[in-house]
Amino acid sequence: MGAVEAVQQSLIAALNAHLPLMDEIDAVYDGPPPLAPFPYIALATGAALDWSFKGGVGRELGLALTIHDDGQSAVRVHRIMAQVEEALKAGLADPEGWQIVTFNFRRTRVLRNAISPWSGVIEYRARVLKV
Repeated sequence: MGAVEAVQQSLIAALNAHLPLMDEIDAVYDGPPPLAPFPYIALATGAALDWSFKGGVGRELGLALTIHDDGQSAVRVHRIMAQVEEALKAGLADPEGWQIVTFNFRRTRVLRNAISPWSGVIEYRARVLKV
């Protein structure tokens, strides 16, 4: 299994295991689903960079979680974002075939335009080594 898929599975498992978060959302998806009820989280993977060293294979992964919500204000989005950060503050379990060396929070932002639902984005960086 590749680094991206392995880390995504570990990330989704960590979120699904956090009951206060799961009480707030419909589900966690590996991309924006068609016709899913709000609020939900969609996972996106950014660049996968080489993080290898002499004698070992490594990857640096950019991960973004987007909370989609059709509420009247951003209050629920902020509450869900806080639950995501709580669920991931201890890091991720090592996925099969990979060791997570670092898992770091990067940044958040909340977005909305006049014709779309709220989007709260939380970005993380994971550095992993193949075992």
